[in-house]
Amino acid sequence: MQNLLVVDDEAAIRSKLARLLQRNGYAVSEASSVQEAESRYRLSSFDLIISNLRLPGAPGTDFIQKVQQAPVLIMTKYASLRSAVDSMRMGAVDYIAKPFEQEEILASVQRIISNPPKKKTTSGKSKKASARESEQSQGFIGSCAEMQVLYKHLGKMAPTDSTVLILGETGSGKELAAQALHRQSRRQGKPIISVNCAAIPETLIESELFGYEKGAFTGANTNRIGLIEAADGGTLFLDEIGELPMEAQARLLRFIQEGEIRRIGSVETRKVDVRLICATHRNLQKLAVEGAFRQDLYYRVNVLRLQLPPLRERGKDILELAEYLLAQHTAKIGQKKRRFTPKAIQAITTYSWPGNVREMENAVERAVILSESEEIDNDLLGIDLELAEVSQLHGDEVTSKMSSSAASVSSYDPPEDLSLEDYFQRFVLEHQDSMSETELAQKLGVSRKCLWERRQRLGIPRKRGGKSARKSA
Repeated sequence: MQNLLVVDDEAAIRSKLARLLQRNGYAVSEASSVQEAESRYRLSSFDLIISNLRLPGAPGTDFIQKVQQAPVLIMTKYASLRSAVDSMRMGAVDYIAKPFEQEEILASVQRIISNPPKKKTTSGKSKKASARESEQSQGFIGSCAEMQVLYKHLGKMAPTDSTVLILGETGSGKELAAQALHRQSRRQGKPIISVNCAAIPETLIESELFGYEKGAFTGANTNRIGLIEAADGGTLFLDEIGELPMEAQARLLRFIQEGEIRRIGSVETRKVDVRLICATHRNLQKLAVEGAFRQDLYYRVNVLRLQLPPLRERGKDILELAEYLLAQHTAKIGQKKRRFTPKAIQAITTYSWPGNVREMENAVERAVILSESEEIDNDLLGIDLELAEVSQLHGDEVTSKMSSSAASVSSYDPPEDLSLEDYFQRFVLEHQDSMSETELAQKLGVSRKCLWERRQRLGIPRKRGGKSARKSA
């Protein structure tokens, strides 16, 4: 049974959260401040510390330095995303905004417990320095758990000559991974030839890959080597291999098996020494079962498999990558240093980025070019903050950023048997006669659209009389 410590100066919320965790199989201890936790418990004995950001005396982020062996999950209901982001930069494993739902906090705790961060060490290089060196050697930016696994696999696969299949969504950095494999292999210094199989017409793909002899077909006026032959001694990267026509797949299979090619129109075969790296965003195994991809070729290319995580699953890497791209594009066009506003930071960390790193890079580049001041807002990034928040309330995988004002919400003490979702509902029902919808949204730290969405989902009727109606009239 995992030992958890809950630290919050609000006794009702602290006890409620402790009971919720205990019902789900965790051993839970409680404290109201950092000082009380230090005096009552051996902090290194806990598997996870869940602490409010703002506490009497020392802030909750002090646990990060005091207890390097245990991960720290920061809670905050103070309507400042900047504070939460800063806590992540200081080393918090995650943060969550109050009022939160039961499923949300349980999912966060389970994710951290099942995949704990690596222990910090005091000998040798610091973890941050080692991570930065790893990022630079691989060509990536980010040090989350998923990226650490990626770096480890890259380091093991690169020195070999085995074929690698890189899987990942569009824009997640598959070509960057292929370049890292080549750069760290014995073929470094030799050519790496990249081919987008989806960008070459089906009638030309074979001649592009294998070359042709003079007179092989109409328009073949000279001999021409193919891209495979051009990569001799180096690496061939076939991006979107799932789009390769069946005829070309058969010829590629022979090249992989025998290490030789034959130009179109030639009767001679040529030996080539080429390492093959393939990439796709499609399910090749499913395509093979359906007959859209040769099964024997699938088994040949699926020797080593490298999975790239989508950007939305990379946690605090998202903001780090955005700031890196901001500095890069600002320097590229010779402008003064730019920075993201709190709203832009919220948009960046809330948006799901379906186009992954490529979409983010385009958004940041566009924002830098169009910006007229040193601050870049979410509007310049092209992200609708309200829509991003609504998508979170409907179960988006990105961590929820809904937060509430400390002044009003903290003064409301819910009964012992009140759930966290009921807490939100009760607050709205008790204050909607004296507050407008705008004021309610501000006190809860959400947009009016988010408040409306939650009303609909929880079935909270909106009063037609009183201040709310007068404000909206």
